[in-house]
Amino acid sequence: MTTNIEEARKQILAMVREFVERDVRPVAAQHDSDDSYPSALVDQMAEMGLFGITIPEEYGGLGLDHSTYAMIFEELSRGWLSITGPIGTHSILAHALTHHGTEDQKQRWLPGLATGEHRAGLALSEPGAGSDVASIQTTAVKDGEEYVVNGNKLFITNGREGNVFFLLAKTDTTVVPKHRGISGFIAEKGPGFTSGKDLNKLGYRGVDTAELIFEDYRVGTDNLIGGEEGKGFYQAMDALETGRVNIAARAVGVAQAAFDDSLTYSLQRETFGELISERQAIQFMLAEMATKIQAARLLTYDAASKKDSGDRF
Repeated sequence: MTTNIEEARKQILAMVREFVERDVRPVAAQHDSDDSYPSALVDQMAEMGLFGITIPEEYGGLGLDHSTYAMIFEELSRGWLSITGPIGTHSILAHALTHHGTEDQKQRWLPGLATGEHRAGLALSEPGAGSDVASIQTTAVKDGEEYVVNGNKLFITNGREGNVFFLLAKTDTTVVPKHRGISGFIAEKGPGFTSGKDLNKLGYRGVDTAELIFEDYRVGTDNLIGGEEGKGFYQAMDALETGRVNIAARAVGVAQAAFDDSLTYSLQRETFGELISERQAIQFMLAEMATKIQAARLLTYDAASKKDSGDRF
């Protein structure tokens, strides 16, 4: 699987690898320490087309498969996990629009998402509803040709830097089961929609994670994804499955970086006049690490390949 990579895939992976070594790794530790947003790196990723990895070419994206998508996230994470944040949740809205949006919505939003002109996030989690999506409390009440949205979202990646969001809100609070009352919207920042405080985190620093506040925010009915109420839960779950591919790929990239550093250290550190890489106990550890990483990598690529072929993954 890893040796028969098409020329286009080879080229973009080589470009990403060079970007990571040349531009990301030298500044990653400082951004992580300062918890500072890497604006210059994010702009470079936009120029490279990475905001449109899986967006179809007819809408201005790269139109790449999910196997390549996974490999790109692995390469980026090998340099610095946080740099994947700006394009991770961005790709979830892109997926939802590509697979569930109306043609008008695709024409309106996908080209800007592909270039990075629009920076997207997923406005799903709430103070009392994280993984329990059906329990969200944010409401969207129809008023003529608009919906009036009220509620708070929390732990939102790209919450401050993003300008357009895949918003999940209740359009029907009476239906059972509860998830059938959730609808998905394309929500732009504007009157009634603001970012709250940034959240201080132990890890995943340098990428903004913020609170979103909706106070009588009005969004047009033409921003209802797919044009039909009650489909938001299914749209989100489908898009989040794609997100799980990139989460797995990020983990593989971080593990590979840890292994690379461990191997380098073993070739430098001496004890009792001998490199520790020569000691069998250390060799066993390194071999086991390498084996587990390759197993995780192949499982991730297999999931991505199944996604492309339409199989359960």
